[in-house]
Amino acid sequence: MINAQDIKNGTCIRMDGKLYFCVEFLHVKPGKGNTFMRTKLKDVVDGRVIERRFNIGEKLEDVRVERRPYQYLYQEGGDDIFMNNETFEQIPISKDLVTGSDFMKEGDTVEVVSDASTETVLYAEMPIKTTLKVTYTEPGLKGDTATNTLKPATVETGATVKVPLFINEGEMIEVDTRDGSYVGRVK
Repeated sequence: MINAQDIKNGTCIRMDGKLYFCVEFLHVKPGKGNTFMRTKLKDVVDGRVIERRFNIGEKLEDVRVERRPYQYLYQEGGDDIFMNNETFEQIPISKDLVTGSDFMKEGDTVEVVSDASTETVLYAEMPIKTTLKVTYTEPGLKGDTATNTLKPATVETGATVKVPLFINEGEMIEVDTRDGSYVGRVK
């Protein structure tokens, strides 16, 4: 159990039978009345963000989470199979629990967040940026760099990314795994 004033960004708490991560907090001390904590909490399962106020001294159930690097091996049915880099243990994780799974290729390392007391996987997240090879796109025209026009390109994982007109097949590009946007060309 932790006190409400001990909530910080990244703190995981159990409330109403669900797990929440604190994404924003503010210690509020009004002119009249009691001091309280104004927080924004993100639901681990569905990703929704809720706002919640806690009185100072209120007891909350905290959850100890562990973050470990796992290596992506292959896909089996609706699950992705990952290997713990330290123990070489293989675990399946549902595809909807992996953020950025469309841009994941074999050998990529992801960070798996799990509940330390029950050893259940909460979610897994890709690094923010990843480098991928363009397997198909319409050919670009020389000199088409003045406008900010984008065209679809298929990358090696099968995902489609909007890229500038000057990107051609076979080039390596950097992609933001959170929203699938083009970041830049890799030399």
